[in-house]
Amino acid sequence: MRPASRMEGGIFCSFKPMNNPEKVIEHITGWLSNYSEQAGVKGFIVGISGGIDSAVTSTLCARTGKDVLAVTMPIRQTKAEFDRANEHIAWLPQQFPNVRSETVDLTETFTSFEQAVGSVVVGHHLAMANSRARLRMTTLYGLGQVNGLLVAGTGNKIEDFGIGFYTKYGDGGVDLSPIADLFKTEVGQLAAALGIVASIRSAKPTDGLWEDGRSDEDQIGATYPELEWAMTFDGDETLINERQREVLAIYRRLHRLNRHKMEPIPVCEIPENLKK
Repeated sequence: MRPASRMEGGIFCSFKPMNNPEKVIEHITGWLSNYSEQAGVKGFIVGISGGIDSAVTSTLCARTGKDVLAVTMPIRQTKAEFDRANEHIAWLPQQFPNVRSETVDLTETFTSFEQAVGSVVVGHHLAMANSRARLRMTTLYGLGQVNGLLVAGTGNKIEDFGIGFYTKYGDGGVDLSPIADLFKTEVGQLAAALGIVASIRSAKPTDGLWEDGRSDEDQIGATYPELEWAMTFDGDETLINERQREVLAIYRRLHRLNRHKMEPIPVCEIPENLKK
């Protein structure tokens, strides 16, 4: 995997700063409020990872004035990730009195799961990483149902609709997605406007599913600005450079590989004449 991105001449800087991120913030806040009222629920529950997406999502939810439960769910988490999550959880109620928090340490539960499924599954590292995400999803829905809260998703546009960089029925299992129409760079602009703590805004993006703390870029092989460029590219491929071709290939491979996550579950439709 490529450890760092080359940004020669700004060739991957496809997006200009939003002129007024506050307007976007107000729009999402209103959308969240309206949706929760129509759903007849008290508010939202958000899993806090220590990353910028969950920090922005939880803050947007908090701005509605509805009940918000921010939950950390460590599973052998790196200290840096856990510290950032706790820093945000300490900051959020100071800004919004409608926010409460809870820590559910799932390490022991995950260890029991490992023992139950056996060494073959445990030896498949990606399967176990995805199992962490699914265990967290189950936790959020359990707490959410008891408290009358909707599970707010934290996926951005690249993750949810570009390369499918999320776990099916894990962090992809949500009730609504407040920031899924925003690119990662745009989420960063909202984070600055919302006053999200600096340590989170400057941290390398990570999905929090690996004990070695590997970043998203380590796994994907491209940065979010690069992937955003690839997702919107419609130019002449004969005119792009080697790195741009490499990024396009990464984007297209992952989009194709993970298409099943981004499309409705296929249903085998039975012709009526076969039922007679």
